[in-house]
Amino acid sequence: MTETLAFSPEDLRLLADQDFFRKKAVLSKKITHTLEALHAQLILETSNQVLLAPDGFNPQSVQFVKGEHLEDYPYQYVDFPRYYTRDAKFAFRSLFWWGHHVVFSLLVEGPLVTHYRRNFFTRFSEVANRQLCLSLSPSLWEWKTGAGLTMEITSQRRSELAAVMDRRSALKIGRYIPFEQSLTEPGTIIQEGIHAFRSILPLITA
Repeated sequence: MTETLAFSPEDLRLLADQDFFRKKAVLSKKITHTLEALHAQLILETSNQVLLAPDGFNPQSVQFVKGEHLEDYPYQYVDFPRYYTRDAKFAFRSLFWWGHHVVFSLLVEGPLVTHYRRNFFTRFSEVANRQLCLSLSPSLWEWKTGAGLTMEITSQRRSELAAVMDRRSALKIGRYIPFEQSLTEPGTIIQEGIHAFRSILPLITA
């Protein structure tokens, strides 16, 4: 037991590293400001749209969240537009997940999923080949991407997508952007978020 409580030289180096936490604090503020700016742009994007949302949906509702333990990694996100109840969910989430990626994702669950699925296939040409992925997980809260986790939405995979989506009561469609991708130009992440939202929009409009 005593051995497991011992601190290694690497442990002590990390504990003494003040610079990392200063940098993390600065970067967290940048992420917050980016999400706030994206929210402002999404307000403009939704202002002239009639969204196919559940009864009781408030078009002004927004939520900013910051945490430390999404599978042990820090994260920040904004949900807008958003609507959550026990039986229905309707949200566009813009998530920064440290150590992984940025993801812009539509989360829907409940009675309207049938309509969203119908829109997906009747407007397939507007959705396919736009760097979107369908989550293969039955949970809306799985945020990893890759083989066995997500399926790219391309025109060649229409039948595969139909098989996955059949009879599902919840759907998650997202655009995943690795941090290795060039995101250094001012406004790039906001532009990517707006592009993802516009690509998803055909599913959630009447």
